[in-house]
Amino acid sequence: MPHSQNKRDKGGSRPTRKGQPASSQAQAPSSPAAPHSAPDAVAGANHNGAHSGNGNGNHERRRSGRVTYRPKATAMLTVHARTEDERLLSPRQRPAFLDSDPWRSLRIMSEFVEGFDALAAVGKAITIFGSARTREGDPYYAQARELAANLAREGFAVITGGGPGIMEAANRGCHEAGGLSIGCNIELPHEQAVNPYVDLAVEFRYFFARKVMFVKYADGFAIFPGGFGTLDELFESLTLIQTGKIRHFPVVLIGTEYWAGLLDWLRRDPTAHGNIAPEDPDLLVCTDDMDEACRMLTAGSTRRAAEAARAEKAAGRTVGSR
Repeated sequence: MPHSQNKRDKGGSRPTRKGQPASSQAQAPSSPAAPHSAPDAVAGANHNGAHSGNGNGNHERRRSGRVTYRPKATAMLTVHARTEDERLLSPRQRPAFLDSDPWRSLRIMSEFVEGFDALAAVGKAITIFGSARTREGDPYYAQARELAANLAREGFAVITGGGPGIMEAANRGCHEAGGLSIGCNIELPHEQAVNPYVDLAVEFRYFFARKVMFVKYADGFAIFPGGFGTLDELFESLTLIQTGKIRHFPVVLIGTEYWAGLLDWLRRDPTAHGNIAPEDPDLLVCTDDMDEACRMLTAGSTRRAAEAARAEKAAGRTVGSR
């Protein structure tokens, strides 16, 4: 091998000159044994950049940051001369990386960013949950509409899952009373459309990102009769309150007859087995009176605001004393 080649390789491979065509680089052998995985290639390389089993220079590597290329890889990865616009607009199949976990984590982050950005200025709000299967004409539909209207008149926004049933009733009552009606909709196999009474809609792919918005921007939960989704949201809120993650956060169950069995079971079985404290069921209140529900829900916001003001005042005193 010429002396100039050795000198060049000792200092690291020289990058390809701008504009140099890929065809001017040495071609890899056509033998099936020529390709190697990156770890094997690195392990089998000698100090001057050529593969220990081949001294013809075909295995010379070119470094780009943390990536090294062989001439064959460079030739195979080089796209014919195109403008950036042409590359952007040319049709191609969906790249596999779009379904990978690293890319999915970016989607998750984007949902949090978009949700935080959309709801940051909402102010006081109550989240209302309940079954998507409740139809207009059902007494619970009428109660959800009434409660949401009462909350709107008290200056509260109403947040729901944005779909039909109790969600529609709550968004409808808030919208009709002049309040800010918010829907955090979820992408489902059977698409759930946003109901027509939502003023601000935020779409989510992931339930957990959506549930963060329900809690973060609400001063309390009103839970109407519902199924698994409603129960999930109910016990999520109770877990956060029980563990001290959120405070002064009222959870009001609507429908004493519907929830009676669950409340009796909580006071009897989990308490008797020591799985919850005897006072834990008191984290829930139940009513059929929408005026009473409104008072209990708005009182939580008042307590939280008072505590925040005290904390801010205490922090100011602490800073001033330094």
